[in-house]
Amino acid sequence: MKYVNAKAILPDALLKELQDYIQGGYIYVPANPKQRKRWGELSGYRKELHQRNCKILQEYSNGFTIEYLANKYCLSVYTIRKIIYQK
Repeated sequence: MKYVNAKAILPDALLKELQDYIQGGYIYVPANPKQRKRWGELSGYRKELHQRNCKILQEYSNGFTIEYLANKYCLSVYTIRKIIYQK
């Protein structure tokens, strides 16, 4: 997480109010829990995993074995089974 200068993003009145409490220090502002992103959404990794899992399901339904898919995707047989039988 990179730091942002409060002067660049906050209105002057709010900045002056904050300066009454802290000057020249760091303050952490937590995210609103209702707007919080799930794991992997910001980086796009969640979408990548979903696409990979869809490919695995498609290949399994086309007749590829679980062992072959485990080797191809560098996953364990147990993980491939979880992907196939999850729904």
